[in-house]
Amino acid sequence: MHKAGFVNIVGNPNVGKSTLMNALVGERISIATFKAQTTRHRIMGIYNTDDMQIVFSDTPGVLKPVYKLQESMLNFSTSALADADVLLYVTDVVETADKHSDFVEKVSKMEVPVLLLINKIDLTNQEKLVSIVEEWSALLPKAEVIPISAKSKFNVDYVMKRVKDLLPDSPPYFDKDQWTDKPARFFVTEIIREKILLYYDKEIPYSVEVVVEQFKEDEHKILIHAVIYVERESQKGIIIGRQGRALKKVASEARRDLERFFGKSIYLETFVKVDKDWRSSDKELRNFGYQLD
Repeated sequence: MHKAGFVNIVGNPNVGKSTLMNALVGERISIATFKAQTTRHRIMGIYNTDDMQIVFSDTPGVLKPVYKLQESMLNFSTSALADADVLLYVTDVVETADKHSDFVEKVSKMEVPVLLLINKIDLTNQEKLVSIVEEWSALLPKAEVIPISAKSKFNVDYVMKRVKDLLPDSPPYFDKDQWTDKPARFFVTEIIREKILLYYDKEIPYSVEVVVEQFKEDEHKILIHAVIYVERESQKGIIIGRQGRALKKVASEARRDLERFFGKSIYLETFVKVDKDWRSSDKELRNFGYQLD
């Protein structure tokens, strides 16, 4: 008998969902930085064996929307509750259990199995951890609580074992050689955006969107033209930096990661353009592939 199903990963920003996703799938699919709101889209990573297919889905962090972009991010997370066969709700030892109680209440009413994963346990002690487990168990009494450290992969194998146990019998949803639902261009934009998240401070990374305008691939190399969109002329200057040094650093670091990701030589050209208030524009958000309804 073949097993298959959707295992959706949800939780608040900055609790390590993307790091967990990568540890489970075994591929560098979700970008993982120390900054909140890293993941903006719902990203699927597909784990295949001869008799099993697990479709892991990483979603944006749950947060109270302030502008249209964040509304789209919340929509991705909410939709993950509707089609899950198993739900992984990720929290950590830092955030309080009452944060975003509305979303937690929706999780508590789900009929599918819920694994409540308390991440970053290396940052606390046993006494505090017991208290955290009790607090979450009271909020989600039907959930199975599992302390983990996604970064050091502590208990990640056990999480995978429980997922396999809970998966329903089903034929595969995707081809067995497919490891994600996203096209190659998507991962180019994610890797470039990751470098911007790492190298720029304050609001700049959250005002940025990346679009690949050209992607030409042959047997040995890939030629990529990417546009970095910002909301203000002043932001454009910051992204480029003095004598273009900041943008060159981003492009150089991104190119190295892209060569590792694709296993080919990468020729990357980056440009910066202003698209005023794109985060609050329905039209622009749809053009960038965000879900608004």
